Amino acid sequence: MKFDNIALNTLRGLSLDMVTQAKSGHPGICLSAAPLLYTLYTRHFKADPSHPEWINRDRFILSAGHGSALLYALLHLAGYEIPLDHLKKFRQLFSITPGHPEVGVTPGVDASAGPLGQGLAQAVGFAMAEAHLQAIYPEGDKLIDHYTYVVTGDGCLEEGISQEAITYAGLQKLNKLILLYDKNEITLDGPLSNSSAEDTKGRFLASGWNVIEVADGNNIDEIDKALIQAKAEKEKPSIIICHTIIGYGSSLAGTCKSHGSPFSLEEVRNTKKNLGCEFEPFMIKNEAYQAFVETFISRGKAAYSEYEKNLETYRRKHEKEYEEFTKSLNNDISSCLFSKPLDYPEGFKDATRNTSQVYLNLVAEKTNVLFGGAADVAGSVKTNVKKFTDFTPENREGCNINFGIREFLMASIQNGILLHGGLRTYVGCFFVFADYMKAAIRMAAMEKLPAVYLFSHDSIAVGEDGPTHQPIEQLTMLRSMPNVNTLRPADAIEMAACYHIAFSSLTTPSALILTRQNLPNNPGSSFEKAHKGCYVISKEKGRPSYTLIASGSEVFAAIEIQKRLAELNIDTRVVSMPCQELFLKQDKQYQDDVFGVPYENRIYLEMGYSGMNYRFAKHVFGIDEYGASGPADLVIKENHFDVQSLYEKVLKIVM
Repeated sequence: MKFDNIALNTLRGLSLDMVTQAKSGHPGICLSAAPLLYTLYTRHFKADPSHPEWINRDRFILSAGHGSALLYALLHLAGYEIPLDHLKKFRQLFSITPGHPEVGVTPGVDASAGPLGQGLAQAVGFAMAEAHLQAIYPEGDKLIDHYTYVVTGDGCLEEGISQEAITYAGLQKLNKLILLYDKNEITLDGPLSNSSAEDTKGRFLASGWNVIEVADGNNIDEIDKALIQAKAEKEKPSIIICHTIIGYGSSLAGTCKSHGSPFSLEEVRNTKKNLGCEFEPFMIKNEAYQAFVETFISRGKAAYSEYEKNLETYRRKHEKEYEEFTKSLNNDISSCLFSKPLDYPEGFKDATRNTSQVYLNLVAEKTNVLFGGAADVAGSVKTNVKKFTDFTPENREGCNINFGIREFLMASIQNGILLHGGLRTYVGCFFVFADYMKAAIRMAAMEKLPAVYLFSHDSIAVGEDGPTHQPIEQLTMLRSMPNVNTLRPADAIEMAACYHIAFSSLTTPSALILTRQNLPNNPGSSFEKAHKGCYVISKEKGRPSYTLIASGSEVFAAIEIQKRLAELNIDTRVVSMPCQELFLKQDKQYQDDVFGVPYENRIYLEMGYSGMNYRFAKHVFGIDEYGASGPADLVIKENHFDVQSLYEKVLKIVM
């Protein structure tokens, strides 16, 4: 195309200008990967900058997020609302061009990325969402029919999560997932050979991928041909291995010195001269804009207009399905949720992992867009839904996802599905393995996604599996993360509330912490009050001298202790705290009213690390060492968390 050369070099020059002005960034990948992004957007990518949230647009994830300057420069030229002034404010406070791509901050950014490998993993979620949505609606290809593209560098493919993603994408035959690999063979500390000698092509072939190679990563026509070939593949995801030169055009080309530090002003001038774009900083010729107007922008406007016409036809033909589809685009299924718990007989007792499964099935009965599964522990975590079949290449309608033993990938895939829109998700595993998922949970919180995590086997009550499987510090880990609701229900009534909270959320992830052991329904348990995160579950008879605070299985123990203290004429209150985060959002008057006594007269009981709970009570009984292998009741007693041991410890405080 007639403006290719000037537009491509403008991309490179702008990227250098941004990094230089910020005095921070990664110029090397911007120079090496520019032809990949340019070819993709001008010749293939389907999106409309005037409607950046269009559900049927192609998706692009820059997994190698440190190359964000290149992405922002491209999006600016492509017509997204990123003013030149914000390119000049790259990596500066309050700009819309942060150091790594952030969804919701920069128009045209489909996923937050930068922690290497997570972009690729989220891309798998995008591709799964596209395939599943297309299958669950009649004539679904009229609603959803797009590709998911992702760019990685060498670093992404060294991260362990990348192999989880590659293997799973191959298993699921996600043929509309296309990976462009900027293979410049340089990492931050030196040549890739310092840390890897793998056969990348063999790795992907062994995982069931279509592998295409481009010998010259600067050759736009060859990249274009590779993309055409990848899009023609009907059975496998595709990787296009583009052999590139990091820092292309500079004197630092091919070395790690071009990776993560800004070039000197002289180096920038010389690089621009070598590239044939000796423009002043941030100068953009009209031809560079025109290159995108004549390709990406015109193609996107036409595609959007055609989609809207087809959508109206679809609405007339499938009115009910159309309404459900449009309602679900923002992941809101609150209208499908129950408004009260089930009716339970007196004396009802069950593990909260079992009551969780009951409410999960209730949600599934009311909506067509629930999509989730477990990391090979569905039978233990109770994530099975009766009406679901498995999501497979042969059954894209299946709503149950078998993630395998891939907890980190599972959480990242959930992020990608939610970012795509149109589906509500849940994932499950043993609570202790939240550690494997932490980086992806953090990403969900930053991306403001309503991810739902079902974590069972919540404490040392796991028993025989021993300390490797008994959570101690994990509650604190989750509670320390901004924008995450950690929900630890005490019984089936609170479980209903926790499900309502989790699946009503639109911007906050929810972690439901579930027991393996049976818990009785507590007489004072309240669906409505649990929504505030903390409430009085067992009142005092007169004026309380102390308040016992607990969550989960320890609430029942606290009530039993309250009864024993009453026999000694010691009046106490019991407070259930299923969610600290929600409670902290209540006004101070409500908080004070719930506790009812001064800080010095509060006692917190919880089978986990005690440190964070001191913000609520002066006296905290927790578990600050790892557990032991043995029957659950004996392990609990050994750690002094049986009712008698707790009673004796509380008695020493209140007497």
